[in-house]
Amino acid sequence: MPDRPEIGHARAQRIIETIATELVTRGAGAAVAVVDPHGELVAFLRTDGCPLASIDNAIHKAFTSAREGVDSREIGQRSRTEGFPITNFGDLRYTGWGGGVPIIEDGVVIGAVGVSGLPEEEDIELARQGASTS
Repeated sequence: MPDRPEIGHARAQRIIETIATELVTRGAGAAVAVVDPHGELVAFLRTDGCPLASIDNAIHKAFTSAREGVDSREIGQRSRTEGFPITNFGDLRYTGWGGGVPIIEDGVVIGAVGVSGLPEEEDIELARQGASTS
């Protein structure tokens, strides 16, 4: 069987802490999900003031990014420009909203970060910040 690297819980927790610190600084509520390369949850945080819908949205953004190896927003853009429904992926967890970012090491996706609850550009910014956390 191939040996595929995956994000560990310690790094996932550091990513959560990095984003949580920024959310506290901003006084903002959001959900943060870190998943493995299969899109399965490794770590999660829901801060005070997080909209309830953001819980699943953060997980789905991370899932999409891990499975496809690109920002979740790119999937949404491609869906619109190439004219295919996201449901073509066969899994209702796929989403095209921005805020899911892959974590790539040595050219391999080892996981992804999803952030939801803020304006889309801020979700993306925080997810990128998290994905760059070592």
